[in-house]
Amino acid sequence: MNVINNKWIGSRTIRPDGADKVTGRASYSSDTNMPGMIWGKVLRSPHAHARIVSVDTSKAEALPGVKAVVTSKDLVEFPLDTAVMLGIQDMRWMSRNVMAREKALFHGHPIAAIAATTEAIAAEACRLIVVEYEILPHVIELEEAIKPDAPILHDFIQFDGKPSNIAGKLEHKLGDVDAGFAGADVIIERSFKTRPVHQGYLEPHSCLVSVSSDGKAVIWSSSQGQFMVRAMTGLLTGLPQSDIRAIPAEIGGGFGGKTIVYLEPVALILAKKSGRPVKMVMTREEVFRASGPTSGSMSTVKIGATKDGKIVAGQGIYYLQAGALPGSPIRGAAGCAFAPYDIPNVQTVGFDVVSNRSKVAAYRAPGAPIGAYAVECVLDEIAEALKMDPLELRLKNAAKQGTKAAHGPVYPVIGFVDTIEAALAHPHYKAPLGKHQGRGVASGFWFNAGGESSAQVNVTEDGNVVVTTGHPDVGGSRAAIANVTAELLGIDHKKVSVLIGDTATIGYSNLTGGSRVLFASAMVVTQSADKVITTLKERAAKIWKIDPEAVTWEDGEARPAGANAGQFPPMTLAQIAAKASETGGPIGAGVQLNTQGAEGGFATHICDVEVDLDLGIVRVLRYTSFQDVGRAVHPAYVEGQMQGGAAQGIGWALSEEYLYDKNGKMDNASFLDYRMPVCSDLPMLDTVMIEVPNPKHPQGVRGVGEVPLVPPLAAISNAVYHALGKRFYSLPMSPPRVLEVLDGV
Repeated sequence: MNVINNKWIGSRTIRPDGADKVTGRASYSSDTNMPGMIWGKVLRSPHAHARIVSVDTSKAEALPGVKAVVTSKDLVEFPLDTAVMLGIQDMRWMSRNVMAREKALFHGHPIAAIAATTEAIAAEACRLIVVEYEILPHVIELEEAIKPDAPILHDFIQFDGKPSNIAGKLEHKLGDVDAGFAGADVIIERSFKTRPVHQGYLEPHSCLVSVSSDGKAVIWSSSQGQFMVRAMTGLLTGLPQSDIRAIPAEIGGGFGGKTIVYLEPVALILAKKSGRPVKMVMTREEVFRASGPTSGSMSTVKIGATKDGKIVAGQGIYYLQAGALPGSPIRGAAGCAFAPYDIPNVQTVGFDVVSNRSKVAAYRAPGAPIGAYAVECVLDEIAEALKMDPLELRLKNAAKQGTKAAHGPVYPVIGFVDTIEAALAHPHYKAPLGKHQGRGVASGFWFNAGGESSAQVNVTEDGNVVVTTGHPDVGGSRAAIANVTAELLGIDHKKVSVLIGDTATIGYSNLTGGSRVLFASAMVVTQSADKVITTLKERAAKIWKIDPEAVTWEDGEARPAGANAGQFPPMTLAQIAAKASETGGPIGAGVQLNTQGAEGGFATHICDVEVDLDLGIVRVLRYTSFQDVGRAVHPAYVEGQMQGGAAQGIGWALSEEYLYDKNGKMDNASFLDYRMPVCSDLPMLDTVMIEVPNPKHPQGVRGVGEVPLVPPLAAISNAVYHALGKRFYSLPMSPPRVLEVLDGV
């Protein structure tokens, strides 16, 4: 689809935060300090599952330098029989995640916290806390947790009328799957497993909280949403949100893992008790043990097709680990699994399963990579059984405008077909392969989101523009918004500054996640800029003493609409701004909106691998991502999102996993032992952006950040099969597992 040429939208402008970040000037949460600041530390459970009989903090409180102690008694306790939802999070579970109540539910679960004058004293005080535990049987693995005789984590969770570790179920249906399978010529059913993997953000969770004598609190923290921090902290501590100001810092990575709170409520109570600002920073080990990875999973997928390659039925059953408290991303697994395809009969079911692990958090298209992994691997087997090219099979069944999806919507204009056609035509797909090398393909979908956003656009006295939005910049939103604003106002992008407001300086904005930020913020910025342009035309009309309707705005200038309006030289934004005080005062406008019209994103990936038969190492040789990006407002950032998703998917498929010992303790809680890919593990990651603008958005924006992580697991798995002739039904395909398969173990 052709895209309108613009001067700034689509330009690779210099990122506004770049210089500060590469020179070390950027201020992150851990860099924040205050006079009189003290340090907070958390005492964590040494057991995977234990009843907390008593907690004695008297010795810790007596230690010189200790200023405050917090236990679960200091947090709001929510009744277990009533959900208290904040977005997708239930405060009943968040309260018990931030601080253990009746039981310690995983190794590393917070039991108490100390604030002291130094980190060393706080750590020593934690060791002086005496906790009496009644150790209980624990369950770590998903398949064990759903057995009838499994240790039950929560008596209040019921499934099929009895206590269970299955905390929830979600089902999508379209058509009649039984009838669909009855009409199939080829039916393939397979089961798969994935392991929990961490988002891998480099900056650990941290915060600094100050509470003044009048009870007003200020929170500086690393998060994906300052309004989320304010709301969750208020609910968990009982402090009114109006008494909390949350200030976002630069964020050193999140990928969904910083969409909930861990430290902020604890630090606030410590600060309130001590009368001193309290700083808390997780160690890397604490991040691994006590913050949320994404789910491990077990799934079974069954697909039926006719001999000509038409898919007539698809069924997926997904069990996802929630960790110790309910909330796994079954919506993403069940909703996205078959979403790229036009299949008349579909059934997907997701089960939310608790076990003695840290509570999961979002990770980039949460649940969708798990859903796509199973479906896309079975599709590869269907193509092989039918002797069809795997991309041709996908093309034949691709969703398009008018397709009804099992999770509900009827698709509008989408570019999924375009991604497959581009992959088929790309030189990568035709390139020769060597010995022990294989090529795999896979596709994927993510819903994308809109939601609440606010923006303020102000013209400065010297003719520059300051834009304030309410979303932490995780994926380049400031650079993209500068491009949008410059385009709308017709000025140089260097004259636009974009700031992230805190909860006291900008209207409510939902968190940064779900591939929603540029979609939503560009909408409110567009409406704000339109209001500013109206004001600029009114000011020019006032100067010229003509009707505002007789003024147009073009290329950053006010101009008479025609000869009948008068003969006046154009006035630039800077010239009008210079006369603002004498023509009516400051020029600016703000908009708050619950944005609608976000449409799903689609991608197709090609991956080449080579397998070392002696060492069992899978090396990715070449990787190309094709994605419908809507409109690439800042192409370099879009490419970065696509490359980042592919890199994370390579780690998930080949090396990353949580390992536990027999006592339920994570065995690889460090970047040394948790094997994330580094530069030497990755090839050049090629990208092909396909622009099919979203017709429901003023700039055609379609979220791009989530989709890139959906296809890689299956694309890599399919490539390994074509290299070896042996299929893997479990991730990661790490060297020991590859050798086991090669040896027939």
